[in-house]
Amino acid sequence: MAELVGNVLVGQSGGPTSVINASVAGLIAEALNHECIEEIYGTLNGVLGILQEDLIDLASESQQQIRALKYTPGAAHGTCRFKLKKPADFDRVLEVFKAHNIRYFFYIGGNDSQDTADKISKLAQAQGYELRVIGVPKTIDNDLPGTDHCPGYASAIKYIATSVREVAADNEAMGQGDLVSIIEVMGRSAGWIAAGAALAKRKDHPQDPPHLIYLPEIPFDQTKCIEDVKRILKREKFCQIVVAEGLVDENGNYVAANSATDAFGHAQLGGAGDALAEIIGANVPGAKVRVAKPGLLQRCAAHSASKTDADEAFMAGEAAVEAAIAGETDKMVTLLRGDKEAYSCETGLAPLSEVANSIKKLPREWISEDGTSMNAQFIRYAQPLIQGEIVLPHDGGVPVFARLEKVRVDKVLPAYEV
Repeated sequence: MAELVGNVLVGQSGGPTSVINASVAGLIAEALNHECIEEIYGTLNGVLGILQEDLIDLASESQQQIRALKYTPGAAHGTCRFKLKKPADFDRVLEVFKAHNIRYFFYIGGNDSQDTADKISKLAQAQGYELRVIGVPKTIDNDLPGTDHCPGYASAIKYIATSVREVAADNEAMGQGDLVSIIEVMGRSAGWIAAGAALAKRKDHPQDPPHLIYLPEIPFDQTKCIEDVKRILKREKFCQIVVAEGLVDENGNYVAANSATDAFGHAQLGGAGDALAEIIGANVPGAKVRVAKPGLLQRCAAHSASKTDADEAFMAGEAAVEAAIAGETDKMVTLLRGDKEAYSCETGLAPLSEVANSIKKLPREWISEDGTSMNAQFIRYAQPLIQGEIVLPHDGGVPVFARLEKVRVDKVLPAYEV
């Protein structure tokens, strides 16, 4: 295949994670190794930056800042939740690509982001514009198909499992057989994050907290919940519950939802913990119910990030560039688990069309028969992912993160109204 000479554009999309910037660092590091890549640009705030021609020169950033991206949370050059809808939007994307000789486009994100990348790739092919598009997986929800797991997930569940243990120590001190502690975690359509709370249990101590885990995959049974809480409070000083925000009832309705939706039409959730608190408070006499919502903390807690996660996110960025240079396009990098007992991971590729807008649910066989705890299969899956700690540089007792200069690339096109 003939060498494709041109510029790189890197975009970040959707909710940030503790390690999304590690993928950017991997992309830049690998792109610098190839002479056919002339410039390395980043788009400010995902596809919005493309539409508005807001590009920055990533290659001009210092090596110190690029290295620091590996342990910096957030999205270093901005992200968005914006859906390309109008034909004019897609035409504008290609117009910007042509104006800046973008021949390699790497988009880091989840389900909807991979759909965007797929559509851009197919449009370029239809118009005869040579462009190689590779998606890089990113989501703490861990619900992308085609990949064993997603960068960002391990760090999120490491934080959740750690928090569960810490909160349990507090509950143990305060409970008198009457305390119900509820932790609501992210997970709109799949229970991967809530399931990760099970890692807080000590080996061979199944009665350790969290005592109950409520997942979107298992319809919520109010009567059973009340019975379970009463049973646990007879045995323990407290009952600790972890609930996914996307918990549904037997009719498939969210236990807690409001009328708001995001740009992609997804329900804006939050309140499953409060709904459980109301149910338990009204039906368990004498219960003192407390609700904690880690919220954004679970996706940006770099101080509790998994080194394995950060290393694999960096590797995914490198692999994306390698694939594009080799001629691949319209693919997403995947993480493939080795088949040996000792954990190992390598990268692969999956067609974007098979990933876009699809959701990988938590396997039912990894959930215990009671529906409120995880079995050994899940623990074997998740435990290796959270191994290793990142030693962060500190100044004045708090972490120091990357701060990009974000040198702007000159605009050459008329302004575009989004």
